[in-house]
Amino acid sequence: MGRNWPWYSSTMGGSQDEVMHKELIINVVEGETRVALLEDGNLTELFIERGKDADITGNIYKGRVQRVLPGIQAAFIDIGLKQAAFIYVDDVLTAGDTDCRVNLLVDEENDRDAGDADADEHPSGGGCPIEELLKEGQEIMVHVAKAPIGTKGPRVTAYVSLPGRFLVLMPFANHIGISRRIEDEGERMRLREVVNRLRSNSLGYIVRTAAEGLEEIPLANEMQFLENLWENIQKKFAPAPVPSLVHQELSLCLRAVRDLLIHEVDRLVIDSSREHQSILAFLDSFMPSLKSRVSHYDGQEPIFDAYNLEADVSRALKRKVWLKSGGYIVIEQTEALVAIDVNTGRYVGKHNLEETILKTNLEAVKEIAYQIRLRDLGGLIIIDFIDMQKKSNQEKVYNALTEALRKDRSKTHVLPISDMGLVQMTRKRSRKPLTRTLCEPCFYCDGEGYLISRQSVCYSIYREILRDHQELAGQRIDIKVNPEVAERLHGEESHLVNALERTVGKRIVIYPEHRFHLEQFEIVNVMA
Repeated sequence: MGRNWPWYSSTMGGSQDEVMHKELIINVVEGETRVALLEDGNLTELFIERGKDADITGNIYKGRVQRVLPGIQAAFIDIGLKQAAFIYVDDVLTAGDTDCRVNLLVDEENDRDAGDADADEHPSGGGCPIEELLKEGQEIMVHVAKAPIGTKGPRVTAYVSLPGRFLVLMPFANHIGISRRIEDEGERMRLREVVNRLRSNSLGYIVRTAAEGLEEIPLANEMQFLENLWENIQKKFAPAPVPSLVHQELSLCLRAVRDLLIHEVDRLVIDSSREHQSILAFLDSFMPSLKSRVSHYDGQEPIFDAYNLEADVSRALKRKVWLKSGGYIVIEQTEALVAIDVNTGRYVGKHNLEETILKTNLEAVKEIAYQIRLRDLGGLIIIDFIDMQKKSNQEKVYNALTEALRKDRSKTHVLPISDMGLVQMTRKRSRKPLTRTLCEPCFYCDGEGYLISRQSVCYSIYREILRDHQELAGQRIDIKVNPEVAERLHGEESHLVNALERTVGKRIVIYPEHRFHLEQFEIVNVMA
């Protein structure tokens, strides 16, 4: 996977054992942008944006309430997209609950998406019912917290947040929060005092991880920028038609710069001269010192090929992933959950069964954590490890999994291995998984993953002719089928054709039709 890099000494912080070299590789072509995050040369995350399917997370819309649902304390909001947006009662602005909301956002701040709590983490009860807060036809400003996924529309909130590189502005909260990743209590107190002293209004702020050790001037400059941005959004909102886009989040390239390059990445390489200049201009305005980390790739070989990334992308779309030992994992995605199965495969071990199983499970742990992050799998995830008899081995596998997931910037929660050898975990889901972005359901099986077998099709034809043969008054019956089914009827299942001819007393002719689906057939009554 990817390339191996020599030891890299970073100034990003952490112990020597934890230091890794991180790169952003950006490929821009007409209508598509791909951003790959590499850690020590290995592809760990992939972000893709294509034309009209651009990620709308962070956009601010002027919407209209379509329908209020008191039964689930939620409402549908028309924001001008194909799918109506969905808002929970706890995401509707009410007096007195803003500080609680900001505390949730501080806890969720993870440098990738500042401020987005999942629905089941919202405070519940104690507020007004949604039918008293929203009425059908009402105009409302909403901020997209989660992009559409599958058949689900975008999830929105009225609690607007505007992320910068050091601060997140919370216009509807009078509160200052500090990222939980800033652990030094003295630094937390200093930053809180600085922001409190600098602000001249009652707007709320979250201090992001990148602000650790920062002096007042950069914070004051960004505070002014974010407040000006909010003022402009408010001015655009009043005269804007309904529904309409009021504020658009940065492009994928610039989001990668803001959320990754500024915070944790050592180098960015991009193959588009236009986007390269756009990134430099963005950094010139916000952090000129980082311009030296940005490089323009002008090689003849496509940039993803030069970094050996295409094979990793293809591998991330496979249902079965092989392990080095000969074992493998199978990843199945459903509407409600992701199931991951671990198998020994070709690996037979050297000593005893328990040792073989433990080694396979431990190897699978690393691959599972890697694939979850690369494919951006979210929601409920069930992992079926191979059954282990020893409790100590189960604990080793569980500890290895939680350790491997520490690198994941999305929030995860893992339960211990159950008596049935299953691990239940959740991972924060904010966008479509990679397979939903790059793939579509099979037009043959309609996403089922299975086709009716050729033998089953043969028997279906046999039964249908038996059922309707009295209505077939002709002298001959023609059967048009897929060529592979025709071959089966002439070969292994020819006894069915012979039996039909004896039963119905008519000649039966098989015609292969290349345009037919494997499961498709047509029975024709021929008069002469």
